[in-house]
Amino acid sequence: MISEKIQDALNEQINAELWSAYLYLSMAMNFEAAGRPGIANWFKIQFQEEQAHAQIFINYVNQRGGRVVLKAIDAVPTEWATPLEAFEATLAHETKVTALINALYSLAEQESDYATRDRLNWFVSEQVEEEDNCRQLIDKFRLIGDNGMGIYMLDQELGARTYVAPAALAE
Repeated sequence: MISEKIQDALNEQINAELWSAYLYLSMAMNFEAAGRPGIANWFKIQFQEEQAHAQIFINYVNQRGGRVVLKAIDAVPTEWATPLEAFEATLAHETKVTALINALYSLAEQESDYATRDRLNWFVSEQVEEEDNCRQLIDKFRLIGDNGMGIYMLDQELGARTYVAPAALAE
C-alpha cells in the first residue's frame, strides 16, 4: 500500500506531467500556425510523451492501491516568437521537471518507499535524455541563426521524428 504522503506527491507529479503535455501541445499549435510543420511535429511527439509519463504515474499509483486525484491544469503560454525561444523555454521547463523528479526520489528515500524509488529510476534517466535533446536542438538553432535554408532543413529533420511508447508504460 502506498502512503498518503507519497500518493499526494505522485498526484502532484501527474498534474505536472499533464501540464507539460498541454505546454507542448500549445507549442506545436504555435509552430503549426507559423508554417513550421516539422517543429510542430517535434512538439506533438513531446505532447504524447508527457501524456505517457502521466499514464505511467497513474498506473503506478493504481498498482500500489492508491487513488489518483486529477486536478485542474493551469493555463500555459501560447506564443513563442522563434524556435530557439521555444526550445530554450523547453529546456528551462525540463530542468524544473528534473527537480520535481529528484524531489520525489528524495521523498521516496525519506519514506523508505523502495518500490516508488525504483519506479522513479526510469524518470531520472528520462530527464537526462530530455535535457540533452533540448540542449542539442538549442545548439543547432543558435548555429543556424536567421538562415532561412538552415531553419527549413532543421524543420524537415524534426518532421521525421516519430513517437515510440516508453517501455515503462508497458510495465
